[in-house]
Amino acid sequence: MGFGYRAGYITRTAEIVAKEKPKDWLDSLCNHEVFSNTIKQEAIPPEGREGYRKAHEELLHLKGVGPKVADCVCLMGLKWGEAVPVDTHVWQIAQRDYKFGKGKHKSLTKATYDAVGDHFRALWGKEAGWAHSVLFAADLRTFSDRLTTKVEIDVEEVKVKQEDGSVLESKVVIKRELLYEDDIKGESDEEKENKVVVESARGQRAKRRRWE
Repeated sequence: MGFGYRAGYITRTAEIVAKEKPKDWLDSLCNHEVFSNTIKQEAIPPEGREGYRKAHEELLHLKGVGPKVADCVCLMGLKWGEAVPVDTHVWQIAQRDYKFGKGKHKSLTKATYDAVGDHFRALWGKEAGWAHSVLFAADLRTFSDRLTTKVEIDVEEVKVKQEDGSVLESKVVIKRELLYEDDIKGESDEEKENKVVVESARGQRAKRRRWE
C-alpha cells in the first residue's frame, strides 16, 4: 500500500522530527496524566486544556499537517482525549444529533471546525475525542448495517380455561423476533435463525434457543 500524495509530507515530517526537533520533543507534547475511570470527570475549557492546545499548535508547523491530522495525532498518539478530529461527516453528525447550528457556511471552515470540537468538548469533556470516534464509526455504513435488525412482532392471545370450558384468564403475549441481517462471526446461519427474544406484555424478557 502506498501513501499517494502524502508520501512526500510523511518523509519530510519524519526528517524534521528526527533531525531538527529536540530529542524528546514529541514526548514533551504528550498528556502524561494518569487515566481515571471515575464517572465524575473534571470539567475542562471548551477549547481544551492548555497542554492539548500547545501540542495541536506545534503539530500544525509540520509539513502537510492540518487541523484534522493534528487532532488525530493528539488523540491517538499523544493521549489528549479531548482532541476531536472534525471532517464534514462529523460536522453532519453534530448538526443532526447534537443540536449544532447549521450556520451560513456550506463548507467546513476553520471557525466551524473549532466550534464543532468545542461543542463536543462541552458535552463530553476530557473524553470528547473518544466519544466522537464511537459516533463516527457507528455512523459508517459498514457498521450501521451490522447494527440494523429486522424486527418481526407476533401477537398471540393466551387463554386459561377451567374444566368446564369457561375462560379463567386471558392475556396477550407479544413475541418479538430479531433477525440479524449481517453475519455474526462464529455463528452458523442455523444458529442465527434460531436466536429468539421473547417479550411478554409485562415487559419480561427471556432468551432461548431452539435446536431442530
